[in-house]
Amino acid sequence: MNMGEPTDTLVRTGAIRLHGPDGFEGMRRAGRLAAECLDMLTPYVQPGVTTEYLDDLAREFTLDHGALPACLFYKGYTKTVCISANHVVCHGIPSPKALREGDIINIDITVIVDGWHGDHSRMYGVGAVPFRARRLVDVTYEGLARGLAVIKPGARLGDIGHAIQAYVEAQRCSVVRDFCGHGVGQIFHDAPNILHYGRKGEGMELKAGMFFTVEPMVNLGKPGVKVLNDGWTAVTRDKSLSAQCEHSVGVTETGVEIFTASPKDLFKPPILAGAN
Repeated sequence: MNMGEPTDTLVRTGAIRLHGPDGFEGMRRAGRLAAECLDMLTPYVQPGVTTEYLDDLAREFTLDHGALPACLFYKGYTKTVCISANHVVCHGIPSPKALREGDIINIDITVIVDGWHGDHSRMYGVGAVPFRARRLVDVTYEGLARGLAVIKPGARLGDIGHAIQAYVEAQRCSVVRDFCGHGVGQIFHDAPNILHYGRKGEGMELKAGMFFTVEPMVNLGKPGVKVLNDGWTAVTRDKSLSAQCEHSVGVTETGVEIFTASPKDLFKPPILAGAN
């Protein structure tokens, strides 16, 4: 068990890394900057604004703060963030297309600060958002909150997935199976995989020092998705609305620390609040 920082070649080996105080501090810095970037974007999410412009703002913010955009050129990806609107589940590519009144969008960013990855996404509403879309966002956020609430040493990975799935399906929505959370730290996508569905008491035991993301994707319709010909954009097969939210977290001795908490309390932007 290595309670220090990884000293091996930084590639995914399948081993679960356990981090000490230096790792927690590194992830706090990276996670905070990711959250600050998405806070900064909040007032710009308006009808008529292009997703390409939002991407430019995110890239400039990241570089101006001495960090690197992890997604830029990752496996050939050419943008800083992913922006997924309406029935796009994840990995939407910013473009000259303008946002429209009533859209819901997810903006997903990962910044690298001193070698540590802050991976974070949240939902935004564009103008006046229909009730069913706001309700979907509410369900997604509550699902994430319930998943995070069970994280502590001795819990199992299946406990996280079960907490999310049980709530989401009780609300007559569905959890996407095709994508999952992942270990994070000095490697962008590391072990373990974090499923957003599962059975309580099953899976790997959580231990203090583990870092990973929890990022449920929830569909208003069925869970099926397909990837478009661009090789990135994943959409719902039934064209139903989809929502996602994500935090990077660390398992502490007593529970969980959220590294990507919003400094301005904008994790759920005001336009999407009060949907119930």
